[in-house]
Amino acid sequence: MADRDAEPTRYFVSPRGHRPVRIARWSCGSNTPEHAIIRIPPGPGRRVIRMSKHRDAYDLSPPSLSDGRDQRMPSSTGFYASDPERSRLFESHPIQTQSHAGVDSPSTGIDRLLRGPFLALAFGALLATGLNAASAAPQDAVPQDAAPQDAVPGDQTTTPIKVSYNRDVRPILSQHCFQCHGPDEEARQADLRLDIAGDADLDSILDRIQSDDPDTQMPPPQANKPINLSKRQILESWVNDGAPYQTHWAFLPPTGTTIPEGVHPVDHFIDARLAQAGRTRSPMASAHARIRRVYLDLIGLPPTPEVADQFAANPTPESYTAIVDELLQSPRYGERWARRWLDLARYADTNGYEKDRDRSIWPYRDWVIRAFNADMPFDQFTIAQIAGDMLPNPTPDQLVATGFHRNTMLNEEGGIDPLEFRYHAMTDRVATTGTTWLGLTTGCAQCHTHKYDPITHHDYFGIMAYLNNADEPDYFLPIDEDESQRQARMAEADRLLDQLESHWPQPEPESEHPSAPETAATKTAGTKPAKTTAANAVRDIETAFTQWLANEQKNRTDWTTLIPESMSANVPYLSQESDGVIFAAGDTSKHDIYTFQFTAGDAAVHSIRLDAFPDDRLPGRGPGMTYYEGRKGDFYLTEFQLSDSQGEPIPIADASEDFAKNAFGKHPVSAKHAIDGDIQTGWSVAEVGAGLPHAAVFNLQQPIQAGQRFTLTMHFGRHFASSLGKFKISSTDNPEPIRASLLTMDSMSPELWTALTREDAADDPDVRRLFLMQAPEVKAYADTIRSLREPPHGTLTLVMRERPPESARTTFLHHRGEFTQPTEEVGPRLPEALLESTDTVPTNRLEFARWLVSPHNPLTARVVANRQWAAFFGVGIVSTTDDLGMQGESPSHPRLLDYLAVHFMENGWSIKNLHRLIVTSETYQQSAVTADADTADAVVRGDDRLLGRFPRRRLEAEIIRDASLAASGLLNDQMFGPPVRPPQPESAVSANYSKSKWTASPGADRFRRSVYTYQKRTAPFEMFMTFDGTSGESCVAKRDVSNTPLQALTLMNDPMFVEIAESYGKRMAAMQPDAETPPAQSIATGFRWLMTRPPTANELELLSQFHAQHGDWTATARVLLCIDEAINQN
Repeated sequence: MADRDAEPTRYFVSPRGHRPVRIARWSCGSNTPEHAIIRIPPGPGRRVIRMSKHRDAYDLSPPSLSDGRDQRMPSSTGFYASDPERSRLFESHPIQTQSHAGVDSPSTGIDRLLRGPFLALAFGALLATGLNAASAAPQDAVPQDAAPQDAVPGDQTTTPIKVSYNRDVRPILSQHCFQCHGPDEEARQADLRLDIAGDADLDSILDRIQSDDPDTQMPPPQANKPINLSKRQILESWVNDGAPYQTHWAFLPPTGTTIPEGVHPVDHFIDARLAQAGRTRSPMASAHARIRRVYLDLIGLPPTPEVADQFAANPTPESYTAIVDELLQSPRYGERWARRWLDLARYADTNGYEKDRDRSIWPYRDWVIRAFNADMPFDQFTIAQIAGDMLPNPTPDQLVATGFHRNTMLNEEGGIDPLEFRYHAMTDRVATTGTTWLGLTTGCAQCHTHKYDPITHHDYFGIMAYLNNADEPDYFLPIDEDESQRQARMAEADRLLDQLESHWPQPEPESEHPSAPETAATKTAGTKPAKTTAANAVRDIETAFTQWLANEQKNRTDWTTLIPESMSANVPYLSQESDGVIFAAGDTSKHDIYTFQFTAGDAAVHSIRLDAFPDDRLPGRGPGMTYYEGRKGDFYLTEFQLSDSQGEPIPIADASEDFAKNAFGKHPVSAKHAIDGDIQTGWSVAEVGAGLPHAAVFNLQQPIQAGQRFTLTMHFGRHFASSLGKFKISSTDNPEPIRASLLTMDSMSPELWTALTREDAADDPDVRRLFLMQAPEVKAYADTIRSLREPPHGTLTLVMRERPPESARTTFLHHRGEFTQPTEEVGPRLPEALLESTDTVPTNRLEFARWLVSPHNPLTARVVANRQWAAFFGVGIVSTTDDLGMQGESPSHPRLLDYLAVHFMENGWSIKNLHRLIVTSETYQQSAVTADADTADAVVRGDDRLLGRFPRRRLEAEIIRDASLAASGLLNDQMFGPPVRPPQPESAVSANYSKSKWTASPGADRFRRSVYTYQKRTAPFEMFMTFDGTSGESCVAKRDVSNTPLQALTLMNDPMFVEIAESYGKRMAAMQPDAETPPAQSIATGFRWLMTRPPTANELELLSQFHAQHGDWTATARVLLCIDEAINQN
């Protein structure tokens, strides 16, 4: 037998939940090998070994292995299956004797050393219950209490690891104890708290945990949460060690590391971890593989063969770095990386839920693209999106950026409570903020205190309080217009006004428009021919002008603006603006009530006028506050009520309005219906009247005497919220009944107002123009003139706007997270675990945004760095990219993660700089192919966290489409603008509620980059979803990656890919100079448009044979699109 003093090879393995020990093997002089389990710590307990193939546990003999000495177990000793049905003795089998340096090299896995029935059976772990595992402290150590590097398969360790509170103990306590003895004060029993350090008698608690007496046992039997033996022994070891509580690694500030000169920082950490496992990185990938990889990763498009060949001819580090710098400056970079951010922002072009109507928020998407291209520092990027509206004199871009939290869904289903779904939007914002910046599952604290992370129920609503004090208006992007453009616009309006009378329809003589004769068609349809009536006959212009002028002169009234002494509303907040205008903002319900107190002036009040005004701050420019059910800007005044100081009603004789239209049903709407006492009837203007001024006049039966106090109450709403947003109340002492008209002294110049009352008014050309602008016969032309006179409005988008301090929204803690169960008021606050004792707690949304990207927050820089790493390597340094908390995976390279976080902050929060650092490393540039056995084994298991080779990754859905478009020559690189619709199957959107139709965009728009594709939440673009895209319904930090037959069928048969294949084939055919020339060269060139590298001789031969067999370039292109390499990053 070999010398026992020789250092045996140690193989360290640690599947989740197992206590590892060192395993070694050395050969003996005979054909009978010995397998030794060495340095087993002392203590009782059953020793079993797990065989990965059968997944059984096997007893080890002899039992004296527990005495703690280095012992060896002869191979003739049996392994007995723990499953009686499979119990059998594994006899010893000889293996070839090899030397220490050969067989027992650190890179050789145990499964490669065993032969016979043990072939391909890898030792998983020795379950030494209650024992301390042998482990060495790795160079890349985890900060303080984090799980050690033994969490990574393939690591080596040499010294014992103590039980870790966060890794070993806290999960046990959380699962079995925290429900009754955790942070939840309402559920806490016996005034005992185990989630934080305290003065609890842990020895007594341990006795009760280990007790078999049902009267004293904890947890009690009725809890159905028994603690098994292994967990009990972990708790015992922890208590014996002094029961130390520890701070989670992610809640400590990241620390930097000094890197040796001339060593790339990424390679420094990766190589150190590989060396610990006795491994090395794979060699550098080929030039073609590297340039394709970095092109796809940085800009989402493949390089041209010419660019690839140029690099392949001179693949120096300098050439590679120059390519990286060029790609970082490409406008395509922002398009590629914006798409990843939009996953977090849950961006979509529709509202979601049942109706899922369109919304206009694509300016936010364009802002994100521009921000990435400009390398906007991530701290500014964050502040603009969380609180851009609160910055001093915010720019339009900063307002557009607040669309991040306007990407929440909007429910337009009939009968819903808008306040309830606003609450659901707020819970989404808290969860999204937690995922995007904190890397914590904050949503778990909505209903109760987080069971694992230090986020209390109050903390959750404290975070909500930061975000809860914002209104959600529409915002029209400003249009830059110089003075010459304005003058040209006004001149065009004047020209059209001069021509307006020429558009008056000419009345037909009575003999020329008799009733249409009855025909066979009308008899069959059961209808009668239309008859010419006074209602549909065209008026003579002079007659119409005379009637209009007489009515306006009779109706002329001087109105006095009433200023309320007090005003209130049940849900919205009302503010007094200039000229007596009242503006309503904030939340709105399905039954809003506005109440005003007035005192009549020096004259009696005979009529009251309600003016409604448009405003850019309102949905659809107002004048109403309706923001869902598709009629933005409408209102529904159901009751207009007056009462005296004693509360007695003041009767209203009649009412009139300038315009009325019902948005739902056939029932009439008018101002008269607002005084009929029926809450279900009223006055509205629908979408036709949105964005325009309107007026109603209410004539009283008896005047309100001068100096008398009175109350005006207005009721709004129907089956959706529909209140008035901007308005003014006026009165007149004119005793004559007044008809509503938009023509008032305030609506025109004093000269025109005076001219309207003169006896010769009919001869005044300005009065005649005023008539034409009001006449329904030429309304379409008049509307054009009015639009020219208005300042131009840009594209609409959705933004946030902080409420004024006097109308701040109160945030409540909701019991069990239920909207219907608000309890106590909660102010802005952060989890204490994220604050230093000297930190100043943010008080509003802007301060909160600044704290997120401040050095006082230990999480954001790590979260962002980890997410960028995952984008390049397929998995983050912390594999749970959305959870760096207690339940998240431990980092594979914690010091590397800290280095990247610190580097990120110290270099101006530059995303481009971080990307440059990662892609210029040799770790990133290494080959995806490896000859290292351990690396290959890890690849097979899918857990090569040490990066002994570049991981094989499936391309994202958008990159697959964009690369295919580029290869086919169809890609349209036009940037920005409204979303477009590429071709897809007709059935793709037929299943959603609205039964919408998908009409592909015409021309080159259908071939624009995927980031501009129209995204409908209830029916996302089918190809994207087939390849694991997102719907925009929730924040996604990491997409799933699936492998399904539908993906292959999509590449072959989807209408979009059929078009791509046709163009791809034509492009290859065009490369063939004549029919006599073999197609191989064209095929090889087409291959490179998508795969970059030249095809191998075998590949080219197979493709040429296929093309010769089918004689169809489109078919050949479809084969290329379906090659595995076309959709994978190798």
